[in-house]
Amino acid sequence: MAAKKQAKAGAKRTKDATQPAGSGAKLKRKDYEKEMRRLQTELCLVQDWVKATGQRIIIIFEGRDAAGKGGTIRAITERCSPRVFRVAALPAPSDREKSQMYLQRYMPHFPAAGEVVIFDRSYYNRAGVERVLGFSTENQVREFLNLCPAFEKIMVDNGIKVIKYWLEVKESEQERRFEARIRDPLRQWKLSPTDLESRRRWYDYSKARDEMFDSTDTAWAPWHIVRSDSKKHARLNCISHLLTLIPYKPVERPKVKMPKRSMKQAYDDMATMKERRWIPERFKP
Repeated sequence: MAAKKQAKAGAKRTKDATQPAGSGAKLKRKDYEKEMRRLQTELCLVQDWVKATGQRIIIIFEGRDAAGKGGTIRAITERCSPRVFRVAALPAPSDREKSQMYLQRYMPHFPAAGEVVIFDRSYYNRAGVERVLGFSTENQVREFLNLCPAFEKIMVDNGIKVIKYWLEVKESEQERRFEARIRDPLRQWKLSPTDLESRRRWYDYSKARDEMFDSTDTAWAPWHIVRSDSKKHARLNCISHLLTLIPYKPVERPKVKMPKRSMKQAYDDMATMKERRWIPERFKP
């Protein structure tokens, strides 16, 4: 009977995880935080299930600059263990990596059993930024677009679940976010010459995006598009959708009992700390 109740509770949580608490253009901070906490609780259940069953999952985030990829990834990972939910954000390739097979430098980051790897940009750079900015030739791009579906089919056939998200932001909203980065010292580190060039080449990126979708949107590794003009809505929608793609179930945890402190060899352990180098307490609790 207890097992049956637990299964029903788990099924209800899974169902509820796909049902947003509210809708509409205006989302109050309190409502956002409440909904995010609920979804992040479900992600912790996903984490337990991934570890217990040895799942291997890759989640790819692509999209225009300033589309909100980083914030969405943080929302997914901030309550989970970095040993289970790992983020791979590769820098520009080294000279050695440039001499390798293109996909080679991404493969060491693929998940082992019990891991979820989130790519903050991925091998799809070849179809996007590398193509638009001239870092790869058209022959290299064509080869990648032809090879990628077969490569992902091998991944899926080998037991890796591949989930791909594209965050789509309007031109006017991207402009607003770039302007905010230019003005705000806390955001200026996000702005790079590549970002500004991507702004200038908006339609080149659009064409590259369309051809990438045409070539790599497959039944075994489809693209899922997230409307990201509102970052908060995008995060909630993306996590809600992600939970529908993973057939997780609650994993029973052993009951935890707080142990009593042993008084054997007890001493005044704070007295030895008095002369240590304590930092100044400018802010008092």
